[in-house]
Amino acid sequence: MKNNRQEKILAIIEAEPIETQEQLLAKLQEQGIESTQATISRDIKQLHLIKEPVGGGRYRYAVSAQKIKLNFAGRLQVILRESILSADRAQNLVVVKMMPGLGPAAGSAFDGMEIPAIVGTVSGDDTVLVVLRDEQSAAEFCAELTAMIK
Repeated sequence: MKNNRQEKILAIIEAEPIETQEQLLAKLQEQGIESTQATISRDIKQLHLIKEPVGGGRYRYAVSAQKIKLNFAGRLQVILRESILSADRAQNLVVVKMMPGLGPAAGSAFDGMEIPAIVGTVSGDDTVLVVLRDEQSAAEFCAELTAMIK
């Protein structure tokens, strides 16, 4: 239900300029989807919709350029939680052991999170080497990963 509603929201805002939540709610109702303003508000937040100017002091809902990146990173965080076996560090390096085959997905997740302390990653089949800027950042990152898998 939620996914269907959110897909409709994206289709509606792509097809026509929608300026308010009330207009969006009305368009959804025209398509047979009953909802509330509070639900629409949550959907807008979850879909990372923004208001972009269309001229004449008017604005319309649009998909943020960051939306795809944010959703991709969010999905990969789920993969991380489910697939990390261990994390250990040496100086500014963190070695993350993964379930077989999930190293590349984890490396992509770390890169997608845009954590300023991460310089880069190198991924193997079941291991990711995360290079951080300093030992303190590595210690914090390793502790976060360890806490995530408990």
